[in-house]
Amino acid sequence: MAGKPARGPARGGPPPGGKGGGGGADSASMLTWLGLALLILILDQFTKVMVTGYFQLGDSRTVTGFFNLVRVHNAGAAFSFLAGASGWQRWLFTGIGVAAVLLILWMLRSHSGQRLFAFSLSMILGGAIGNLVDRIAYGHVVDFLQFHYGGWYFPSFNVADSAITIGACALILDELLRVRRSR
Repeated sequence: MAGKPARGPARGGPPPGGKGGGGGADSASMLTWLGLALLILILDQFTKVMVTGYFQLGDSRTVTGFFNLVRVHNAGAAFSFLAGASGWQRWLFTGIGVAAVLLILWMLRSHSGQRLFAFSLSMILGGAIGNLVDRIAYGHVVDFLQFHYGGWYFPSFNVADSAITIGACALILDELLRVRRSR
């Protein structure tokens, strides 16, 4: 659209109206986004403590005709990818998680003034750290939300997974809006 400045062709430049990575408003924004990630982490860990305190491994409690609370342990990645491996996957996924957290922190610092983008990163960051804590402490991730219909069951997940999914969807939306503005 004519007359509307775009963020630029890539995310490498400073956010509009600010000096990337610096003090003042950007520092305040960065604290806001880190606070959101911390809130997600606390909510995730709190719910996992509740589930592990009230449920034995494999327990299930029907909540509605399509939703159960369960306790399952996922030693793999999304959708139990590599869950049946001999244990090496714990360290692979831990390393990937640490690398992702560092990359997200760097990107968040560079783009804390871009609200939707920073929101996306914060949600992903909080969820990634939540699952990383589980993986380091227990060797698996605690999942407990289970949706189903008839005989079909969606793989169980947790608050961290939900935050990562919301963050990923918001990231896609942010990119679609950026492309639209650049036209």
